[in-house]
Amino acid sequence: MKPKFSRVLALMAVLALVVAACGDGDGGDTSTTAGGPTTTRGSTDTTAPTDTTMAPAEGMYGLPLIDPLSVSPGDIAMAGSSTVFPLSQAVLAQWQDEGGPQYGLDSIGSGGGLERFCVEGGSDIANASRQINDEEFADCTATWGSEPIEVRVGTDALSLVISPGNTFATELTIEQIATAFSLPAGSTWADVDPSFPAHPLVTFSPGADSGTFDYFNEVIFDEADPPPVLSSGANIVGEDDNITVEGVAEDGCTEGDTSSTCGIGYFGYAYYAQNTDRLGVVSVDGGDGPIAPSDDSVNAGTYPISRPLFMYTAAEVIEAKPQVAEFMAYFLNNVNTLISDVGYFPAPDEALQEAADHIKAAAGWS
Repeated sequence: MKPKFSRVLALMAVLALVVAACGDGDGGDTSTTAGGPTTTRGSTDTTAPTDTTMAPAEGMYGLPLIDPLSVSPGDIAMAGSSTVFPLSQAVLAQWQDEGGPQYGLDSIGSGGGLERFCVEGGSDIANASRQINDEEFADCTATWGSEPIEVRVGTDALSLVISPGNTFATELTIEQIATAFSLPAGSTWADVDPSFPAHPLVTFSPGADSGTFDYFNEVIFDEADPPPVLSSGANIVGEDDNITVEGVAEDGCTEGDTSSTCGIGYFGYAYYAQNTDRLGVVSVDGGDGPIAPSDDSVNAGTYPISRPLFMYTAAEVIEAKPQVAEFMAYFLNNVNTLISDVGYFPAPDEALQEAADHIKAAAGWS
C-alpha cells in the first residue's frame, strides 16, 4: 500500500506545481468574447474598458449582431403602413423563432402610423410606404424633442392588378390609369379607351390614410388636391388589401361577354406576389413603353411606379427603450435575406448604410 500511496502524493505535488505556475502570469486569467474586447482580471493596463460588458460581434453596415435571447427587457409598439406590415411581420416572426419577445405590430396605414407616432407619441416605430411629410416631421420633432430618425428598409413596386380573364388591359399608360380611377360609378372600360370592350369597370383603392394611396396620387395624379380617386366610383377598401384581391380575382371578367365586370386595383407588390395564381399584373407605360414590375425592372429603375419603404423612430425613444435600437439593428441585419420572400426588393446599400448610421448614432454605438 505504501508505494501506491507515495505515487499518489507525488502526482498531487506535480499538479500543485502546475496550478501554481498557471497563476503566476503577469495579469492573471483572461477571458474573451467573440467580436468583443478582451478583459483581464487583475490587469494594470489602463487602456482596458472600465466595465465588463462585451461588445457584440459586428453585423451588416457596422451594426452589432443582436441575439434575440439577450435583448434588453421591455415592449415595442409598431404601427403604420399596410405595405410595410408583411415585411415587419416576417422579420418579427424570425425574431420570435430565435427566442426574442413578441412586440406589437398594427396595420393602420402610413398616415395613421405617423399620426400615432408623431402626434400622439403612442408608438415606438412608425412604418411608412412614403416619406414623412413636412407637417408630420414638425409634429414628430415637437413630440420627441428632436428630428425623427428615418430608416430605409426596402423598395416596393406599386402594382396594378387585374383578373386573369382580362386580356385587353394588360398594358396601360399612366394616362389610362388616371382615367380609370377618375370615372364615376357605372362607367365601362370603353370610357377608359374606346378600343377596349365595354365591360363594366370596377376599381379598388386603399383609403386616404394609406401611404399607397398617397403615392398613387403622387405618381398618377401629380399630387392633385383633392385626389380624384375619392370622388370617383372607386371602392375604397381602407387598409385591407385582401378586399382588392378578392374583388379583382372574382370579378368574373370574361372577354367577349360585356355583361361581366372587369376590375382593377392597386397595392404593394407583395400582395400581388402572394396571389399570382389569382391575379394578373399590368405593365405600366410611363413614356418609355410598358414595363412590368419585377426584380430587374425595379433594380434598373425602369418600372415607373416603384417607391421606397421606411420605418421611423426617435433618439428619445431609443434612449428610453434600448430594445428599439437592438430590434432595428436586427431588422437591418436580416431584412435583405427576407425581403424577396415577402415580395419586395432590397433598398440600395448606401440607403441601408445611412439608416444604420442613424441607429448607431442614436444608440451610442458609433
